[in-house]
Amino acid sequence: QVQLVESGGGLVQAGGSLRLSCAASRSISSFIAMGWYRQAPGKQRELVATIHGSGYTNYADSAKGRFTISRDNAKNTVYLQMNGLAPEDTAVYYCAADATPWKAGYDYWGRGTQVTVSS
Repeated sequence: QVQLVESGGGLVQAGGSLRLSCAASRSISSFIAMGWYRQAPGKQRELVATIHGSGYTNYADSAKGRFTISRDNAKNTVYLQMNGLAPEDTAVYYCAADATPWKAGYDYWGRGTQVTVSS
């Protein structure tokens, strides 16, 4: 059983910044990849950013240039730095971990943290 706990969400004005954290109950270096998803009201969950074991990162087009995913293996924590936030970034943000290289998709999920961006 792996626990992922997100934190750092909140209310911010447009143009502001937030840093989300995802604390894992075991070493994140054991995961194939970790990612951040978000789900806005009435919309499907979408992948925002991914960091792989190699350190390679990728981002949704909407996040490129504004968001940065990073990790601190010693703290078993993954971060999502979000700058230049806009109202369309309002969503519940979820941390996920891929623990199995033999199948697609993420295996573990956090419960989410709310990000609300006001205009």
